[in-house]
Amino acid sequence: MTSRSQSPDDLAAEKALLRSETARRRDHLHETIGDVGSQVARNFHEKWSPPSGIVVSAFWPFRSELDLRPLLYRLHEAGQVIALPVVVAKRAPLLFRLWTPDTSLEVGGFGVSIPPESAPVVEPDWLLVPLLAFDDKGYRLGYGGGFYDRTLAALRARKSIFSIGVGYDDQQVGQVPRGPDDGRLDAIVTERRALILEH
Repeated sequence: MTSRSQSPDDLAAEKALLRSETARRRDHLHETIGDVGSQVARNFHEKWSPPSGIVVSAFWPFRSELDLRPLLYRLHEAGQVIALPVVVAKRAPLLFRLWTPDTSLEVGGFGVSIPPESAPVVEPDWLLVPLLAFDDKGYRLGYGGGFYDRTLAALRARKSIFSIGVGYDDQQVGQVPRGPDDGRLDAIVTERRALILEH
Protein backbone atom coordinates (compact mmCIF):
# COMPACT_ATOMS: atom_id res chain seq x y z
CA MET A 1 0.00 0.00 0.00
CA THR A 2 1.27 3.45 -0.87
CA SER A 3 1.94 5.62 2.16
CA ARG A 4 0.51 9.12 2.33
CA SER A 5 3.90 10.26 3.73
CA GLN A 6 5.87 8.66 0.90
CA SER A 7 8.44 11.02 -0.59
CA PRO A 8 8.09 12.11 -4.24
CA ASP A 9 11.31 10.26 -5.10
CA ASP A 10 10.10 7.04 -3.50
CA LEU A 11 6.73 7.35 -5.26
CA ALA A 12 8.45 7.93 -8.61
CA ALA A 13 10.67 4.88 -8.05
CA GLU A 14 7.67 2.70 -7.12
CA LYS A 15 5.80 3.86 -10.22
CA ALA A 16 8.83 3.25 -12.44
CA LEU A 17 9.19 -0.31 -11.18
CA LEU A 18 5.50 -1.07 -11.68
CA ARG A 19 5.57 0.64 -15.08
CA SER A 20 8.33 -1.68 -16.23
CA GLU A 21 6.49 -4.76 -14.98
CA THR A 22 3.11 -3.80 -16.40
CA ALA A 23 4.54 -2.77 -19.77
CA ARG A 24 5.99 -6.27 -20.13
CA ARG A 25 2.66 -7.75 -19.01
CA ARG A 26 0.73 -5.73 -21.58
CA ASP A 27 3.17 -6.74 -24.32
CA HIS A 28 2.62 -10.38 -23.37
CA LEU A 29 -1.16 -9.97 -23.34
CA HIS A 30 -1.05 -8.29 -26.73
CA GLU A 31 0.97 -11.17 -28.16
CA THR A 32 -1.08 -13.97 -26.62
CA ILE A 33 -4.65 -12.64 -26.74
CA GLY A 34 -4.43 -10.92 -30.10
CA ASP A 35 -6.97 -8.56 -31.61
CA VAL A 36 -9.82 -7.95 -29.16
CA GLY A 37 -10.92 -4.53 -30.42
CA SER A 38 -14.32 -5.83 -31.51
CA GLN A 39 -14.91 -7.34 -28.06
CA VAL A 40 -14.02 -4.03 -26.42
CA ALA A 41 -16.44 -2.21 -28.73
CA ARG A 42 -19.20 -4.70 -27.91
CA ASN A 43 -18.62 -4.40 -24.14
CA PHE A 44 -18.62 -0.61 -24.39
CA HIS A 45 -21.96 -0.49 -26.22
CA GLU A 46 -23.57 -3.03 -23.89
CA LYS A 47 -22.80 -0.67 -20.99
CA TRP A 48 -23.04 2.83 -22.46
CA SER A 49 -24.95 4.75 -25.13
CA PRO A 50 -23.29 8.17 -25.47
CA PRO A 51 -25.65 10.91 -26.66
CA SER A 52 -25.35 11.74 -30.34
CA GLY A 53 -23.16 14.76 -30.97
CA ILE A 54 -20.96 14.57 -27.88
CA VAL A 55 -17.20 14.60 -28.37
CA VAL A 56 -15.46 11.33 -27.51
CA SER A 57 -11.68 11.29 -27.44
CA ALA A 58 -9.92 8.02 -28.13
CA PHE A 59 -6.41 6.97 -29.17
CA TRP A 60 -4.88 5.33 -32.21
CA PRO A 61 -3.21 2.00 -31.37
CA PHE A 62 0.46 2.38 -30.44
CA ARG A 63 2.77 -0.51 -29.58
CA SER A 64 0.78 -2.99 -27.47
CA GLU A 65 -2.19 -0.72 -26.75
CA LEU A 66 -5.61 -2.14 -27.47
CA ASP A 67 -6.86 -1.36 -30.97
CA LEU A 68 -9.89 0.88 -30.54
CA ARG A 69 -10.57 1.37 -34.23
CA PRO A 70 -13.69 -0.88 -34.27
CA LEU A 71 -15.15 1.27 -31.48
CA LEU A 72 -14.17 4.53 -33.19
CA TYR A 73 -15.95 3.53 -36.38
CA ARG A 74 -19.08 2.46 -34.48
CA LEU A 75 -19.18 5.68 -32.46
CA HIS A 76 -18.69 7.77 -35.59
CA GLU A 77 -21.51 5.95 -37.35
CA ALA A 78 -23.76 6.54 -34.31
CA GLY A 79 -23.26 10.29 -34.54
CA GLN A 80 -20.56 10.95 -31.94
CA VAL A 81 -17.76 13.40 -32.72
CA ILE A 82 -14.41 11.60 -32.44
CA ALA A 83 -11.15 13.24 -31.41
CA LEU A 84 -7.57 12.04 -31.05
CA PRO A 85 -5.03 13.50 -28.59
CA VAL A 86 -2.01 15.56 -29.57
CA VAL A 87 0.95 16.38 -27.32
CA VAL A 88 1.64 20.09 -27.69
CA ALA A 89 4.27 20.69 -24.98
CA LYS A 90 5.91 19.00 -22.02
CA ARG A 91 3.84 19.42 -18.83
CA ALA A 92 0.88 20.81 -20.80
CA PRO A 93 -2.59 19.28 -21.15
CA LEU A 94 -3.30 17.38 -24.33
CA LEU A 95 -4.92 19.03 -27.32
CA PHE A 96 -7.65 17.14 -29.19
CA ARG A 97 -8.24 17.27 -32.93
CA LEU A 98 -11.20 15.98 -34.90
CA TRP A 99 -10.94 12.52 -36.47
CA THR A 100 -13.18 10.96 -39.11
CA PRO A 101 -12.66 7.80 -41.17
CA ASP A 102 -11.42 10.07 -43.96
CA THR A 103 -8.70 11.71 -41.85
CA SER A 104 -5.13 11.12 -43.05
CA LEU A 105 -3.06 10.75 -39.91
CA GLU A 106 0.49 11.97 -39.39
CA VAL A 107 3.26 10.77 -37.09
CA GLY A 108 3.48 13.03 -34.05
CA GLY A 109 5.52 13.13 -30.87
CA PHE A 110 6.65 9.77 -29.47
CA GLY A 111 5.74 8.15 -32.82
CA VAL A 112 2.00 8.32 -32.16
CA SER A 113 -0.43 8.78 -35.07
CA ILE A 114 -2.29 12.10 -34.87
CA PRO A 115 -4.62 14.18 -37.06
CA PRO A 116 -2.98 16.94 -39.13
CA GLU A 117 -2.87 20.55 -37.92
CA SER A 118 -5.66 21.33 -40.38
CA ALA A 119 -8.07 19.17 -38.35
CA PRO A 120 -10.29 21.30 -36.07
CA VAL A 121 -9.55 21.43 -32.35
CA VAL A 122 -12.40 20.05 -30.21
CA GLU A 123 -12.92 19.52 -26.48
CA PRO A 124 -13.93 16.02 -25.33
CA ASP A 125 -16.88 15.20 -23.09
CA TRP A 126 -15.99 11.51 -22.82
CA LEU A 127 -12.39 10.30 -22.85
CA LEU A 128 -11.07 6.83 -23.65
CA VAL A 129 -7.71 6.69 -21.90
CA PRO A 130 -4.79 4.29 -22.49
CA LEU A 131 -3.01 2.76 -19.50
CA LEU A 132 -0.42 0.28 -18.29
CA ALA A 133 -2.32 -0.68 -15.13
CA PHE A 134 -5.49 0.19 -13.23
CA ASP A 135 -7.04 -0.60 -9.86
CA ASP A 136 -10.61 -0.86 -8.59
CA LYS A 137 -10.52 2.66 -7.13
CA GLY A 138 -10.12 4.24 -10.55
CA TYR A 139 -6.41 5.03 -10.47
CA ARG A 140 -4.32 4.31 -13.55
CA LEU A 141 -0.65 3.98 -14.28
CA GLY A 142 0.32 5.75 -17.47
CA TYR A 143 3.59 6.27 -19.27
CA GLY A 144 5.00 8.80 -16.83
CA GLY A 145 4.47 12.08 -18.67
CA GLY A 146 1.41 13.11 -16.67
CA PHE A 147 -0.42 14.27 -19.80
CA TYR A 148 -3.75 12.65 -19.00
CA ASP A 149 -3.66 13.66 -15.33
CA ARG A 150 -3.22 17.31 -16.34
CA THR A 151 -5.80 16.99 -19.10
CA LEU A 152 -8.48 15.42 -16.90
CA ALA A 153 -7.88 18.02 -14.18
CA ALA A 154 -8.13 20.90 -16.66
CA LEU A 155 -11.32 19.56 -18.23
CA ARG A 156 -12.96 18.81 -14.86
CA ALA A 157 -12.28 22.38 -13.76
CA ARG A 158 -14.47 23.56 -16.65
CA LYS A 159 -17.22 20.97 -17.02
CA SER A 160 -18.48 17.47 -16.28
CA ILE A 161 -16.61 14.74 -18.17
CA PHE A 162 -16.61 10.92 -18.19
CA SER A 163 -13.24 9.17 -18.34
CA ILE A 164 -12.91 5.49 -19.30
CA GLY A 165 -9.63 3.61 -19.02
CA VAL A 166 -9.04 1.09 -21.79
CA GLY A 167 -6.90 -2.00 -21.32
CA TYR A 168 -6.72 -5.73 -21.06
CA ASP A 169 -8.55 -7.13 -18.07
CA ASP A 170 -5.34 -8.63 -16.69
CA GLN A 171 -3.79 -5.16 -16.46
CA GLN A 172 -5.67 -4.70 -13.19
CA VAL A 173 -3.45 -4.56 -10.09
CA GLY A 174 -4.23 -4.45 -6.38
CA GLN A 175 -3.32 -0.79 -6.01
CA VAL A 176 -1.70 1.73 -8.31
CA PRO A 177 0.89 3.92 -6.52
CA ARG A 178 -0.54 7.40 -6.41
CA GLY A 179 0.25 10.94 -5.39
CA PRO A 180 -1.79 14.12 -4.95
CA ASP A 181 -1.74 14.97 -8.67
CA ASP A 182 -2.94 11.56 -9.88
CA GLY A 183 -6.53 11.73 -11.10
CA ARG A 184 -9.11 8.97 -11.06
CA LEU A 185 -10.91 7.35 -13.94
CA ASP A 186 -14.67 6.98 -13.84
CA ALA A 187 -14.82 3.60 -15.57
CA ILE A 188 -12.89 0.83 -17.30
CA VAL A 189 -13.58 -1.17 -20.44
CA THR A 190 -11.64 -4.33 -21.30
CA GLU A 191 -12.02 -7.33 -23.56
CA ARG A 192 -14.06 -9.00 -20.78
CA ARG A 193 -16.20 -6.28 -19.22
CA ALA A 194 -17.15 -2.66 -18.80
CA LEU A 195 -17.56 -1.28 -15.28
CA ILE A 196 -18.01 1.88 -13.26
CA LEU A 197 -15.21 2.24 -10.70
CA GLU A 198 -15.58 2.93 -6.99
CA HIS A 199 -14.75 6.49 -5.86
